[in-house]
Amino acid sequence: MKQGSIIIRGVGSYLPRKVLTNHDLASMVDTSDEWIRTRTGISQRHIADAHETCSDLAYAAAKNALEDAQLKAQDIDLLVVATITPDMICPSSAAILQAKLGLRNVMSFDINAACSGFLYTLEVATYLLQNGNFYKRALVIGAEKLSSLTDWEDRSTCVLFGDAAGAFVLEHTSAELVGIRDAILGADGSSSETLYIPAGGSLHPATAETVAQRQHFIKMNGKELFKASVRLMGKAVEELLERNHLTKADVACLIPHQANLRIIQSLAQSIDLPMDRVFCNLEVTGNTSSASIPVAFTQAKNAHYFHSGDYIVLVAFGGGLTWGATLIKWP
Repeated sequence: MKQGSIIIRGVGSYLPRKVLTNHDLASMVDTSDEWIRTRTGISQRHIADAHETCSDLAYAAAKNALEDAQLKAQDIDLLVVATITPDMICPSSAAILQAKLGLRNVMSFDINAACSGFLYTLEVATYLLQNGNFYKRALVIGAEKLSSLTDWEDRSTCVLFGDAAGAFVLEHTSAELVGIRDAILGADGSSSETLYIPAGGSLHPATAETVAQRQHFIKMNGKELFKASVRLMGKAVEELLERNHLTKADVACLIPHQANLRIIQSLAQSIDLPMDRVFCNLEVTGNTSSASIPVAFTQAKNAHYFHSGDYIVLVAFGGGLTWGATLIKWP
């Protein structure tokens, strides 16, 4: 293992121009602004244009992150994309993005861990940078075009999701005890139908019947997801702090997956963390799955929610079921 640490050298995000408000949704399905706000905390979400793909969103976020890091694409040795909405089943969106960025001979691949995907991506890239002989800088991205998997006739799910992408540039540095310090990740496939897309894979390939039955859209058991998300995210945060000999008082900023304001508030209450140390942008972005944490992190950094020496905790929960928490000490 190399000496030193893995730091976040640059961050960037991208939100499509089109904004879909709760009032817009009220003209599409049987819902209202009040119904959506009181149950989710969301007032609007961004929706990609029809011609925009997942890799397009990722490209825009990647360019912003590279600019923030004051680097060029050619300075990147590793490219990893977290997504459940790839441009196509094969090849990966990372491979497509690699070509758009003009990279050559750079290992590029996707990770599918739903809303926890970005934290999975961070862990894999961190390990490769820390242990590999050929990697110094990685570009890690969470990108989702969830509007392409949203059933716009289902008011229980269509009010939740938006499109976005967020990116980090990770770099190996000789500095000690800063950057990405630790992570806890988990999964439980026995509860996979709590949040899933029934058709389109090898179990139920696309047919006229699966399309007619609207089986290619996101399905969710909201009540079960709520309970599991609060419990498992809270447990992950507490275990992460305990094994790093930290307390809740040491956490300057908690950045959770932006799924539902009630979930975030319940999580903060369960770990006894005041909401003024929890960053939320859910109201204006909706749930953007694997993009939510890097987008929120970028906004929190730009708004000076944390400073040098602060501890930041990222925590997520998603389909799979998957979950995770990551500890960062800001350089």
